[in-house]
Amino acid sequence: MIIEQQLVIRAPAARVWQFTMDLPSIAECVPGFQAIERLDDDTYVGSVKAQVGPVSVRLSGKVWVAERNHDELLAKMNVEAADKRIRGAVTAKMLMRLESGGDGTTAMAVHTDAAILGKLGEFGQAVVRRKTSQVMEQFARNVSVKLSAP
Repeated sequence: MIIEQQLVIRAPAARVWQFTMDLPSIAECVPGFQAIERLDDDTYVGSVKAQVGPVSVRLSGKVWVAERNHDELLAKMNVEAADKRIRGAVTAKMLMRLESGGDGTTAMAVHTDAAILGKLGEFGQAVVRRKTSQVMEQFARNVSVKLSAP
């Protein structure tokens, strides 16, 4: 499933880039964030709790930065996570591109190619897309708040 999102962050692109490349800091802005642990400079394990349709899930897994291109403000990240309790899993490849808005804001474009497996996949794309949009909107608000703090 391909998911395209456009977000506006109320902070300059250079600051947003620095913040998004610090995975523990950015993870705290993800709704449902529970834990993150660094394995190396580009690899982390963690967990997120979310309500998807009528089911509460706790996805635990790995996220790693596959590419960082500071000059183009572009990053590629991969995610593999599962909820063993409901036997569902998510794998995703994400491409994030930042662009300065010129007015102190940053446009963040996120392209995600995701596979939703097991029980989670039974909810259908409409439910998953709606939940993803809600999470990303809250994520953008959380990042904006974090970066506007002194």
